[in-house]
Amino acid sequence: MRDFTADLTQLRQRLAEASDYLRVDASRARLSELEIEVSRPDLWDDQDAAKKVNAEYANVKADLDEYDSLAGQVEDLEVLHELAREVDDASQEPDIERGIGAVSSRLSVLEMRSLFTGEHDEVDAIVQINAKDGGVDAQDWAEVLLRMYTRWAERRGFTVEIDERSDGTEAGILSAEFTIKGRYAYGLMTSERGTHRLVRISPFDNQGRRQTSFATVQVWPVLDAPDIEINEADIRMEVFRASGAGGQHVNKTSSAVRLIHEPTGAVASSQEERSQLQNREKAMGRLKAMIAARIEEEHQAEKDRIAGKPAQIGWGTQIRSYVLQPYQMVKDLRTEVESSAVAAVLDGDLDGFMEGYLRWRRAQAG
Repeated sequence: MRDFTADLTQLRQRLAEASDYLRVDASRARLSELEIEVSRPDLWDDQDAAKKVNAEYANVKADLDEYDSLAGQVEDLEVLHELAREVDDASQEPDIERGIGAVSSRLSVLEMRSLFTGEHDEVDAIVQINAKDGGVDAQDWAEVLLRMYTRWAERRGFTVEIDERSDGTEAGILSAEFTIKGRYAYGLMTSERGTHRLVRISPFDNQGRRQTSFATVQVWPVLDAPDIEINEADIRMEVFRASGAGGQHVNKTSSAVRLIHEPTGAVASSQEERSQLQNREKAMGRLKAMIAARIEEEHQAEKDRIAGKPAQIGWGTQIRSYVLQPYQMVKDLRTEVESSAVAAVLDGDLDGFMEGYLRWRRAQAG
């Protein structure tokens, strides 16, 4: 009978680590509080608060259910292994080996949680894409990025709401703003903040020359009613007709709203509501989230400066290259993670790059 003691000890150690990064003890106490909250008869008098409580309850319960399930499986495997060793029953080896592999795989998925160290990593994300240098090629590249993130979100079971789309002069888009909704959407999308560079044979060049194009991606967390005051005099509002994919207008009136915060240059838009007033309210919420996040980043940057920490690569810098010609390679310039499966990456296969960034971010913070 094979001795699986070392494998089971390793699983037990990884389970103990999971208890730490999932904050199991604190989560059990919080779950008890949330169970009282969700059972209150007046809970839905405030629908926004009720949705928030129910979402937190579902997340905390899901984490604890997964942890308890894994703990139970590890205990069952330890008991089975002990009994099989006592009677030297080698027929149990395949079941024990399969069980260890299954638990190990589930722990690997769970261990991603330990990489989410940011305060707002768990919330939804506001994303903006802007075409930069490269003319029509850059506009086409910006649209490719929009599709890439949409496909990635769909694969993870997230939802994507297009808040604004400004179509290019000949092809592609000049810019797009969208919200990705799903647990850890912001934490994952922080890996995409920066400048993305594409090298390929231009489909818009009659001579078939190689073209380098750039597009920028910015990401903010969706914060619940940020406690921040904005002077109305600092806001410039633009209205336009909402449009769908391909540029067709979906509203006959100019109900879509774009808000520009003049002091910071922050821009937030909304076109999904039917009335201009509702869109302005939504855009204002996004604008406040952007400005609140910027203030937090500035405070953290000042703390890092005082502490003598090196500045991390951030907004406005090139973070990743996508080369289609003369060879095929996607490479992250911060983490050195790379892939030759360019088509798969552009179709939304981004998890390897995102995990690499989160590990790099944790190492930088340490």
